[in-house]
Amino acid sequence: MNVVVATSNTGKLAELTVLLAPLGVTLSSQRQLGITEANETASSFVENALIKARHAAAATGWPAIADDSGLVVPTLGGAPGVRSARYAGADANPAANNRKLIAELAGIADRRAYFYCALVFMRDAADPAPLIGSADWHGRIVDVARGTGGFGYDPHFFIEGLAKTAAELPASTKNEISHRGRAATALVGSIARALEAMRRLDHT
Repeated sequence: MNVVVATSNTGKLAELTVLLAPLGVTLSSQRQLGITEANETASSFVENALIKARHAAAATGWPAIADDSGLVVPTLGGAPGVRSARYAGADANPAANNRKLIAELAGIADRRAYFYCALVFMRDAADPAPLIGSADWHGRIVDVARGTGGFGYDPHFFIEGLAKTAAELPASTKNEISHRGRAATALVGSIARALEAMRRLDHT
């Protein structure tokens, strides 16, 4: 069965491909299929994930999986939040977003932050009961980037218990403990059951 992953972010796609491998389906990104990105107009991660999944499912006629995630810094009023990928502007890259984050935190002692992920599975674009999972991952922001792995804000996201940034973790460790990893783990079984039910319907 073909399933479209509603992302153009290569880092997210790589992580989700590993995390969703137990589903035993063919995953294709919307970029690979030539689908334009959805207009993320909502103010919450869950709502934006639903928008993205519905958009990809409508464009392909396939089931869709969408992740919407980002960094939340309470002392900055929740920013970058749902604008994590566009924090420094519509065409910003990760380096620009990180520079803005560190500049905004200059002189602020409270560096607590967390990553949040909402993961959605839709059987089709009109699915009235999408599967939704979420998880968060707590740490703090450090000024000096550390590590070369991961993507986005990972080099500045420090995990106290491990004394490492997310970018210093092996991919296997990150996939096990991160917000996206735990959201995917929670949903894989439910998605697998939904896909099996769809397969049975196709053969009746």
